[in-house]
Amino acid sequence: MEEALALLEWPRLLEHLAHFAGTAAGRDRCLHLQLPGSLEASQARLSETRELLALDGLLEGGLSFDGVVTLTPLLDHCEKEGTAQGEDLLALAGTLGAGRRLRRQILDPELRPVCSALVEPVASLPELEQRLRFCLEEGGRLADRASPDLAAVRLQLEASREQRRQRLQEVMRRHASILQDTVISERRGRPVLAVKAGAQSQLAGLVHDSSASGQTVFIEPQALVPLGNRIRDLESREREEEQKLLRQLSGLVATHVPALRRLQDVLEQLDAGTARACYSQWIGGVPPVLESDPQAPFQLRGLRHPLLLWQQRRQGGAPVVPVDLQVSAAIRVVAITGPNTGGKTVTLKSVGLVALMARAGLFLPCHGTASLPWCAQVLADIGDEQSLQQNLSTFSGHIRRISRILAALAASTAPALVLLDEVGAGTDPSEGAALATALLRHLAGAARLTIATTHFGELKALKYNDERFENASVAFDDDTLSPTYHLQWGIPGRSNALAIAARLGLDSAVVDAAGELLAPAAVGEVNAVIAGLEDQRQRQQEAAEEAAALLMRAELLHEELMEGWRRQQHRTAEQQQEGRRQLEDSIRSGQKEVRRIIRRLREGTPDGEQARQAGQRLKRLQQQHRPHPERRDHSGWRPVPGERVRVLSLGKAAEVLELVEGGRQLVVRCGVMRMTVELSAIEALDGRRPAPPDPPAAAVQVRHRLPATGAGPQVRTAANTIDVRGLRVHEAEAMVEEQLRHARGPLWVIHGIGTGRLKRGLRSWLDTVPYVERVSDAEPGDGGTGCSVIWPR
Repeated sequence: MEEALALLEWPRLLEHLAHFAGTAAGRDRCLHLQLPGSLEASQARLSETRELLALDGLLEGGLSFDGVVTLTPLLDHCEKEGTAQGEDLLALAGTLGAGRRLRRQILDPELRPVCSALVEPVASLPELEQRLRFCLEEGGRLADRASPDLAAVRLQLEASREQRRQRLQEVMRRHASILQDTVISERRGRPVLAVKAGAQSQLAGLVHDSSASGQTVFIEPQALVPLGNRIRDLESREREEEQKLLRQLSGLVATHVPALRRLQDVLEQLDAGTARACYSQWIGGVPPVLESDPQAPFQLRGLRHPLLLWQQRRQGGAPVVPVDLQVSAAIRVVAITGPNTGGKTVTLKSVGLVALMARAGLFLPCHGTASLPWCAQVLADIGDEQSLQQNLSTFSGHIRRISRILAALAASTAPALVLLDEVGAGTDPSEGAALATALLRHLAGAARLTIATTHFGELKALKYNDERFENASVAFDDDTLSPTYHLQWGIPGRSNALAIAARLGLDSAVVDAAGELLAPAAVGEVNAVIAGLEDQRQRQQEAAEEAAALLMRAELLHEELMEGWRRQQHRTAEQQQEGRRQLEDSIRSGQKEVRRIIRRLREGTPDGEQARQAGQRLKRLQQQHRPHPERRDHSGWRPVPGERVRVLSLGKAAEVLELVEGGRQLVVRCGVMRMTVELSAIEALDGRRPAPPDPPAAAVQVRHRLPATGAGPQVRTAANTIDVRGLRVHEAEAMVEEQLRHARGPLWVIHGIGTGRLKRGLRSWLDTVPYVERVSDAEPGDGGTGCSVIWPR
């Protein structure tokens, strides 16, 4: 496996991946990325990559690892009871703060279950961070507030230094004439004055140094020596206090080493996961589907070599030509043939790298949906294994590597991907072809998939004798005599050695002679057949592209038709809603007009002319608000007591109790409600509308209730009780007004309690009715606040 990783240039891909890490520890983890040992671990790592990619896109500036440092050396030192430096401890505090920030950003079990499960048990140790930040200042210097003793020593030290500075200034003023300059120098931590060599006896003190010319002597004045000794003592005490505090902080860190190591590991894992996500996005990768069934097919469309992509985008290389790899579950061996420099080896390495990338939790540089079985082993024999030191020829080197591949397959039953470049090459062609044929047949039963490149014609024919084999070839442009790097499936390829030799300038006579030598072996005929198959495949490809274009146009047309249908449905719904709104407005206006006519008649003494005008107005309103008849045949149907009908205003079914007003009105019961409705306001459950009753012989008359001469019943009965629960306010008003026309005493109206909207609407309307004397709540036994009693004048 290690040899295969080196042959496929997997370490080089990991170097590219490490460029996207945010910390040194994350880069190191990327460079030494471990391949998961199970399908479940690979799927979890893919989920982690997917979640971090989504989160990185949501956060402004992406997921940041600023402040995170490698803690391993510090933790090792503290664990051994060593004293850490202030800078390292301050860096630890920054890492703790960054870890807590990242934990807060990531933790969301519903959106990011895998990453949340990773960071949730990690302790961010806020108390330790607070302690470190309290004791340490910028640069790792211990703050005065860290210890009262340290603060006191530093205060004394500052005062002593200021006193020494003042005395130095005073000495310099008194002995200015003997000084070479006014700059205060320092020797061995002591302040000294530059005194002329001939005048050193005029200044008592300790000589610490002299100039190279001997003209200047550096003297510490004797008056400052005791003060300097005191400062030295205070500085020593300050260092002792600082070391004492650093030992305490280091010991505090040592008590949390296990939690800090766990935090360090999680941060490195998150950094590597973010690097995988950013690298996957940079190459335009798609998340692969890792199948648990080892016999699952390989579906890789538009596959591009990831290292060539890096070369194209970072180094200005040539565009990468994508290839399609679609291997069914029944295929075990794919033989890729075609000319040299046609891209066969690149295809081998591309397949091997994407198998490793999917296992490592990386997205694949493909198009659409990429799926493949999880491969526990990726084994390869690519390149020249010739070694002069080991006395190995090219053929011997290949055989030794293939022997190790077979041994690895025999030692494990896990699904494996085997990649062989120029299998059987390096020896006699006939023997090499026979050996390659036997090897591929053996691998067909030992590995999940073997992909081999070859120039042997015998391997091209294996497909026609064994259904486990498939042919593929790299395309070659006969016009330009150059490969196109496209991979063709189902047909073998031609080596085109003579055409390439001619293009490279080989003498035409030699090329022609080689062509004549091919004819007796019938190789020319085989190449002609292959060329015919390639032409046929090209025509089929063009036909398939035309069919795909037609299908795309049909889909676009279908989408246009569906969009038109949806717009029409939307317009129809809007028209229906507008019609309902207009109908409701018309009903409300009609009801208002009827109430105005009734109010006008009741306010004065009506005469015949007023009654006639009112009757004509009511007829016009009836014509205006009469519903349009449907086209169904409803002749003959009339509701009868006991039959169930649908009340149009409520949209609910009700039972007919009795017919009144000559069949023009019905008393119905809908649930607990008992109401009187017009015949036109109901329909049969099957949609039939009722036939109107026979017209009365008399002309339309308008009833006018004269003032009552006698009092009606003062107790609640079924005749003076009306139930308006479930109705709208305007519907309840119409029903109450109709009952008030015939009332000869108080009227009980059951409206319920609910939100109180119906009760408030009725009470507001009744306040405007002139023939209502008063309205009050019913007695508790008659409904209480859920029932109103209307007393007419």
